[in-house]
Amino acid sequence: MKKITIAIDGFSSCGKSTMAKDLAREIGYIYIDSGAMYRAVTLYSMENGLFTDNGIDTEELKKQIKDIRISFRLNPETGCPDTYLNGVNVERKIRTMEVSSHVSPIAALDFVREAMVAQQQEMGKAKGIVMDGRDIGTTVFPDAELKIFVTASPEIRAQRRYEELKAKGEEAGFDEILENVKQRDYIDQNRTVSPLRKADDALLLDNSHMTISQQKEWLAEQFDKICKA
Repeated sequence: MKKITIAIDGFSSCGKSTMAKDLAREIGYIYIDSGAMYRAVTLYSMENGLFTDNGIDTEELKKQIKDIRISFRLNPETGCPDTYLNGVNVERKIRTMEVSSHVSPIAALDFVREAMVAQQQEMGKAKGIVMDGRDIGTTVFPDAELKIFVTASPEIRAQRRYEELKAKGEEAGFDEILENVKQRDYIDQNRTVSPLRKADDALLLDNSHMTISQQKEWLAEQFDKICKA
C-alpha cells in the first residue's frame, strides 16, 4: 500500500493530537506534533528571559532561533512520542497553562514559523507521517493526500482542557481556560503569517459530540478511501 502524508489542522484543544497519535499507531505511520514544536520554542523563550515587560524580545529570539532544535522520541512507557528541546525531554513542561498562555504570540512570529516549517518539511520527506497543527494542510504540506480540519465549540474544548489538566493534578479554573481558548482562536485566525484556516480540499470534522471510537472509525474510513483510490 502506498504511503501518504496526512495533515490534521484545527482549533486548540480539539483533540487533534490524540486523534493523530491514535491514527498513526493504527496505520503504522510516524506522528509529528507540530503544536509541540511551537510550545517548545515558547518554553525556550520563557527559560531564556526572552519574555520582557514590553513583550517578546523578538530580535534576540531571531538570533537564537537557529540554535533551537526540536525532535521527537518514542516513550516506551506511553507508546507515544515525547518532545525534546535541544536534546532534553520537555513533554510535561510544554503542556502547562503558563506555556499555553504564551504560545500564540510566539507562533505568530514569521521567522519562528519559517524555522519550524523547515524542520517539519524535513521530517516529512519520506511520507508515511501524520502531522497535526494549525497550518499543516495549507502551508507545511499543501500537497498532502489527506487533509482534515477539526473543530468543536469553545466551551467543549475548554472543558476537555480543564479535565486534562485536572487529571495531571494541575490547578486551573474553567473560566481562565475558556478565555485562553478564545484568545488563542482569535490570534491563530488573525495572524498575518499562516493563519488558521481550512484548506479548500480538507475534510471538515466537528467532533463536539463524537466519542473517541466514532472519530477513530471516521478517520479509518477516510484513510481507506484515499489509499484504495
